[in-house]
Amino acid sequence: MPGFEWFGDAERKEVMDVLETGVLFRYGFDAMRNGHWKARTFETELCSRLGVEFCHLCASGTAALATALAACGVGAGDEVIIPPFTFVATVEAVLQVGAIPVFAEIDQTLCLDPRDIPFRITKATRAVVPVHMCGAMARIDQIKQVCDQHGLILIEDACQSLGASFQGKSLGTFGLAGCFSFDPVKTVTCGEGGAVITHDSTVYQNAHQYADHGHDHIGNDRGQENHPILGTNYRISELNAAVGLAQLRKLDDMLTVQRNHKQALKNCLHQFQPVQFRDIPDESGDSATFLTFFMPSESDARNITTELGKAGVDGCAYWYDNNWHYLRKWQHIKKLISSARMPVHLIDPLPDYDQINLPGSDSLMRRTISMQIKLSWSSDEMSRRMAAIETVMSQFSG
Repeated sequence: MPGFEWFGDAERKEVMDVLETGVLFRYGFDAMRNGHWKARTFETELCSRLGVEFCHLCASGTAALATALAACGVGAGDEVIIPPFTFVATVEAVLQVGAIPVFAEIDQTLCLDPRDIPFRITKATRAVVPVHMCGAMARIDQIKQVCDQHGLILIEDACQSLGASFQGKSLGTFGLAGCFSFDPVKTVTCGEGGAVITHDSTVYQNAHQYADHGHDHIGNDRGQENHPILGTNYRISELNAAVGLAQLRKLDDMLTVQRNHKQALKNCLHQFQPVQFRDIPDESGDSATFLTFFMPSESDARNITTELGKAGVDGCAYWYDNNWHYLRKWQHIKKLISSARMPVHLIDPLPDYDQINLPGSDSLMRRTISMQIKLSWSSDEMSRRMAAIETVMSQFSG
């Protein structure tokens, strides 16, 4: 990752197809298109790739999450259990549909801990949204079991994990709906884009309508379409879909390169005793966008991250200090700061996110380092990177 490292003739060809017709809108203008339907084709090919029946493309991963929640009937006053380690969009989407985020612990997968979910369930709990972080999976089988036992809706945030699977089944296909992002730094990128996938025809119909002002998309005359439900504008453009379509067709090759690079770096790190790798429930299904490991202490993790950067090992993330991916730094969410009066403000008492106590998550995140895996590394660059890693790690392993 990211997919823009592999932009080339295929992306240019798909984009030119759109520009030559002049039709950038994903609906209508049938006669002008010359048979080009980039969003529709992307949806069909993504369904085939993931083994799912329905797909609807959206303007972003955030739009996909909000659309999926709405399409599954999650809304005002419902509680939704989510992890504290995710991109902030997961929280934003829950708030946008009027629901209340409830944070649960993560485990050594760095995803929701299925053992902690039952302790967060109340009479208001409606859904669970596990996030398959950094290219690999949560314990999705166990999380699904908890949801089934308690009658909760399971919606997977697989925005960071396109191409990943668990026991041969694609992430995003275990729950009532799954969501993906194709933003500028994802493995498959549209620039901006996202997708909702589902096996459920009603959820699909809701998503397709909700993301386009409630249009039912029946017939060829958009002006005569009906509006069965309220909606919003979360549409993707044909230009964005065109780029994503070309990228999607490269996904298997991208995964092969990422997995090879990650394995080489993991072998390099494996020789150093203090390093403990993130739990991945199915190694064969890892999309390999990051190599994530734990150090014995927070000070070790901080120091090693700094030294790796100095040695030219770029793309190392210390998530505990990250402004966008861990609850600890989300002051705007902790204080529910918004220019709008959101439905959550009507809750009495308001959730006090400043008082959240997640000691297990904090303990893990303090010690966590992630190395981004790039598609563009040459063999020489890989050799230089591994040599630099060995030099830095040798100083800390004694």
